[in-house]
Amino acid sequence: MPKSLIITNCMPIGSSPESVEVSIRVQEGVINEIQPFLRGPKQGALDAEGRTIAPGFIDVHIQGAGGADVLDGSESALKKMSRTCARFGVTGFLATTVFKRGSDNRHLEVAARNVGRDLGGATLLGIHLEGPFISPEKRGMITMDCITDPSLSVLEEIERLTDGTLSIMTIAPELPGSLEVIGKLVKEGTIASFGHSNATYEETLQGFEAGITHVTHLFNAMPSLHHRAPGPLLAIFRAEEPSVQIIPDGVHLDPRILKFIFDLLDKKRCITITDGMQGMGLPDGTYVYNGMQYESRKGTARYLDGTLIGTTRGMIQMVLLLMEYADCSLEVAIQTVAENPARLLRTDHRKGSIAIGKDADFVILDHDYSIWATVVGGRVVYRKS
Repeated sequence: MPKSLIITNCMPIGSSPESVEVSIRVQEGVINEIQPFLRGPKQGALDAEGRTIAPGFIDVHIQGAGGADVLDGSESALKKMSRTCARFGVTGFLATTVFKRGSDNRHLEVAARNVGRDLGGATLLGIHLEGPFISPEKRGMITMDCITDPSLSVLEEIERLTDGTLSIMTIAPELPGSLEVIGKLVKEGTIASFGHSNATYEETLQGFEAGITHVTHLFNAMPSLHHRAPGPLLAIFRAEEPSVQIIPDGVHLDPRILKFIFDLLDKKRCITITDGMQGMGLPDGTYVYNGMQYESRKGTARYLDGTLIGTTRGMIQMVLLLMEYADCSLEVAIQTVAENPARLLRTDHRKGSIAIGKDADFVILDHDYSIWATVVGGRVVYRKS
């Protein structure tokens, strides 16, 4: 498919009121020219008509979308996810899933084979595995057959299945053997992420020292802050390096807690995620994740017993909620879904901002901040009808 494109009459995110619109030329999926917009027809160009253009969003934590799930273990499911993600401004995502004891885990092999392939929408950038080395007490939505004791031999099996595409592993550092696993992950270039953990303050610090540099859905599936047992949250907030995932839906995090996070942490550490389920982009109703029914209601996914398991909101909806709850600008909110996740994944030399030489992954926002168009690798993969 063609990867050459000219986008005209667009206003870069963060521009001042005195700024002028620009034209962006793409060749072979890469930005090769950014010039002031010159009025007049441009054959074959996409005229943004003064709308805002921003770097494409990256979702590092999404299980499913559009009625499909990574656990479906099929290319067609990943295509549904890819295209649904693009509708909400996502140009790249990590297939977030679990490792199941005693299973062939075919879904991991299928996901690995489709990393970087054309799926019709957002690009699958890698795999994020929640577990299996996590605390049963803090497993949340994760079933017990997806949890096992930390083991280098199990890690080797996971690495064989994912074939170099394992980008993030969520792990509980307090478990015996976890620190050794963390060291191996870091050596192999995989991001070790604190999460689904019952760690103490001291055990959390040990995890950071072993190589953890990220935190999965901050505040969720971890002990609360207590004045006599500070737990992991104080360690996370006092640390300078680890980036943190936030779910700004107003349910996973109370809006006042979200504002507290944003007031306290460097904005570069905050990465907005959807924690999306396959009900994303579909009407409210009952769906199935990992063999268990859940209900999607008003953008929130819960098992039938009430356990909170994720969201069904798209990323642009999360961006707008973050602006509201954290009282931040559109530019800062988009930083948490573009520049910050690109830095986490060590792809910020190619993604996360609009600059000559970078991948042509864009979103064009309509005047009401909804997604007007999504461009991946210089190709329009979604356009508002």
